[in-house]
Amino acid sequence: MPQAGDQRIRSYAGCGNSRKRKRLVGIACTHQRDCGHYGYHRVHVMQQRESWKDNHKRVYHLYRAEGLSLRHKRPKCNKSARLRQPKSIVMGINEIWSMDFVSDALLDGQRLRALTVVDNYTRESLAIEVGQSLKGKDVVRVLDAVVAQHGTPQTIKVDNGTEFISKAMDRWAYEHGVELDFSRPGTPTDNAKVESFNGRFRQECLNEHWFLSLEDAQSKIADWRRHYNESRPHSALQWATPDEFARQARKSASMDDSTTPEISTSGRY
Repeated sequence: MPQAGDQRIRSYAGCGNSRKRKRLVGIACTHQRDCGHYGYHRVHVMQQRESWKDNHKRVYHLYRAEGLSLRHKRPKCNKSARLRQPKSIVMGINEIWSMDFVSDALLDGQRLRALTVVDNYTRESLAIEVGQSLKGKDVVRVLDAVVAQHGTPQTIKVDNGTEFISKAMDRWAYEHGVELDFSRPGTPTDNAKVESFNGRFRQECLNEHWFLSLEDAQSKIADWRRHYNESRPHSALQWATPDEFARQARKSASMDDSTTPEISTSGRY
């Protein structure tokens, strides 16, 4: 016997102006193909940005009718025997940045590394430096460029990788008055924001492209970073893009406004 939900899906699929429906489904399919991991909530926001008025329920039913539903993993219920550290609440731009490395490979098998830097408050991707051999001095060079554009952070969260515990990095932090907050060994959740960002980076960019050369990788990754900052709505930012949220936050700070944009402490990207 057909389920009520299936009947509603068929009803939604067949009702209304066919031209409008085709366009709505076309938008959903386009973003599903280009970005690979967009759910119907984000697709609905993208449609609203194109002035479509359909509510989220209609988008959901069309999304399901087209077979675009994403599989959701059931979270594990394992409990840690140790007490977890309380989550730090970030209240403003440049309060806490996070850095990490992501590894990949070129088409010919040569190693590829990417240094990612994010602002934990705005979720902005401040930099993705792509190279085949990145050392402590390269991290310092990237930080100098980011600081020149965005200002100096109070704290940078990093793991215990050799590039982050190098003398060059230690000296840079001392000279700029920046605290380096090292995560506990084997505890990636201590740096959850950048870990979550790196997951999206891998799913939506690294896993979607073949990199023919270092230059090709740099170009494609730069394009994805631009899309992430300027076009990709973020659920924890009330569906603003990181670029939009950062502009709003900077405007509030410059006006010395007592209210700052609210932000979720969720690590989701």
